[in-house]
Amino acid sequence: MALAGNTPMASFLTKIGKMQSAGCRLCRIAREARGESTNGLAAETHGHINSAGCKRMATTVTAAHHSIWKHLYNSMHAAQKQKGKLKFVTLDKESNMSTLWRREEFLRICSKEELVEKAQDIEVTIPVKKSQEALYNLDPGSFFVNRFWGRRPDGFAINEDMQIVYISYGIYTVDR
Repeated sequence: MALAGNTPMASFLTKIGKMQSAGCRLCRIAREARGESTNGLAAETHGHINSAGCKRMATTVTAAHHSIWKHLYNSMHAAQKQKGKLKFVTLDKESNMSTLWRREEFLRICSKEELVEKAQDIEVTIPVKKSQEALYNLDPGSFFVNRFWGRRPDGFAINEDMQIVYISYGIYTVDR
């Protein structure tokens, strides 16, 4: 139903006059339980509910995400020929870019300095989110580098013979 876009979310129900607020009902419950204000709730959309942005759904959504990626990588790993050169690095846990680039096999392919130089060219083309503006304003010069090193892609595979690191990053566009 969610993929078809016919699950009645508060943002849609508000548009058709069936609800008074488009605010996320799950976030409202969570805030009320903590005794916090319910002003400024995020809109209840498919994208919000199906992301870790909804604090009430974050654990469930994250577990489902990890399960899907683990299955994908295990399937790719199993399908690889016996003498395949692809080594899956993060089958069992999540790592950020900074942690991974401490590993010797990554450093043999590309130094941190070389990587950050290329990454910064890409990072500056990605808009600064509203939630990141304060960090950006503190130090615009290092913001993009720090954002890159903090990224947590979904998975990594490495082919040392060909000197290639494959980075898997899912981009999800389910918001309607």
